[in-house]
Amino acid sequence: MDFAAHYQHDHHSYRGPIKLVVFDWAGTTVDYGCMAPAAVFVEGFRRQGVTISMEEARGPMGMEKRAHIEILGAIPRIAKAWQQRHGKPMSRADVGVMYNDFVPLLLAVLDQHSTLIPGVKQAVSELQAMGMKIAASTGYFVKAMEVVRQAAARQGYTPEFTISANQVPAGRPAPWMIYRAMEQLGVYPPQAVVAVGDTVPDVEAGLNAGVWTVAVAQTGNQVGLSEAEFASLPADEQEAKRQKARATLAVAGAHYVIDSVWELPATIKAINARMEQVR
Repeated sequence: MDFAAHYQHDHHSYRGPIKLVVFDWAGTTVDYGCMAPAAVFVEGFRRQGVTISMEEARGPMGMEKRAHIEILGAIPRIAKAWQQRHGKPMSRADVGVMYNDFVPLLLAVLDQHSTLIPGVKQAVSELQAMGMKIAASTGYFVKAMEVVRQAAARQGYTPEFTISANQVPAGRPAPWMIYRAMEQLGVYPPQAVVAVGDTVPDVEAGLNAGVWTVAVAQTGNQVGLSEAEFASLPADEQEAKRQKARATLAVAGAHYVIDSVWELPATIKAINARMEQVR
């Protein structure tokens, strides 16, 4: 075998099963509809005299929260409203002030928005029975992550490793949180890892890490409704919202799009079967 052929074979040789799943938190495993952070962003801007919609607040969801505020402030309509209210463009100092306000606002509501999404505990148990390690990553700051982690643990969901965007050089769409989970849990190569999340930055981070990427549509930020709100809709409206969310996440590049984590074990079995076929 010549060098080029050996190199190509060596770098595409992993055909084993999935060993690690890296979950997002809000909208994926807890907080059906990703309600807590969206409402807090709306309230934070309201306190600055600027009205933003829930849809606008959800746009950059999944990113580190300081970056999220900065991106919202750069949206032309919001930037114009800020200029009119404050007489100047939003500055980095303004972002800092808003972030400092965001922290206590989020912490005040987070515990009540940390209920496990139905089917998560059962799905995780099934994945663990299949031999997979479980990690979690989040755009939340460390203190908020700890509130969510402890609330989830009380409900029976305890990832082996958790990581916050503030603990790596950059949050999503950078791949660093996924890589840190791989490092800490001793899993490689990327083809042995699945990243699961409900936002476009979640998908982008998975793709940038070179791992399998599964996006969650129904329970997450793209639909943006609580379990009760979603259940109250007629079946055709539910399906329309699901399909719109699925389309957005598919266009972002997710390898698979599912309605909720309760479908994940079957999806990973399908990935494992694909890997088997190319051995």
